[in-house]
Amino acid sequence: MRLMLAAGLVAAALPALAEEDGGGTLNPEELTLGSVLDRAARGETSMTTCAAGYLITKSGRHGQARTVFEACAAAGYTGAMTWMSQLDDNGLGGPEDPDRAAEWDRRAAEAGDPVGMFNYGLDLMRGRGVARDDAAGRALVDRAAEAGLDSALRLRGAGYDLDEVTPDADNWKYAPVM
Repeated sequence: MRLMLAAGLVAAALPALAEEDGGGTLNPEELTLGSVLDRAARGETSMTTCAAGYLITKSGRHGQARTVFEACAAAGYTGAMTWMSQLDDNGLGGPEDPDRAAEWDRRAAEAGDPVGMFNYGLDLMRGRGVARDDAAGRALVDRAAEAGLDSALRLRGAGYDLDEVTPDADNWKYAPVM
């Protein structure tokens, strides 16, 4: 009887011992917020991990979205760079920081992203986060338009009138500093 009890205790302990031997996690989480954040924190990025950042920020979890977008931006995903700009420009998940927002836009533009070109062009035309340079800003908007970006085509078609792409509610934000 004691032998059977001892054998039962050893058998019960085997699964716990197997997990501790470095054999990995059985049945790991794959499609959860926690797994996305864990992968991003380890610097493991993929298209699906980076796309999850959009869902995370749209659910109001901006700090967690930053974790994902920062990892994805470091891996070269330009869409994550433009999202980081949006977060910094609007103070979501961190302080409002127009300089940092413009830097993210510049990085995306230099990587060839049409949205980054358009956004950095707007930054330059407005002088938000960077020194104002209308000519350089228009040139970037033109490049984004040549790439087929609808908002850039619309802005160019409106003679670069920034009101064409700026909601009235945001006019205070982009007004020149006096």
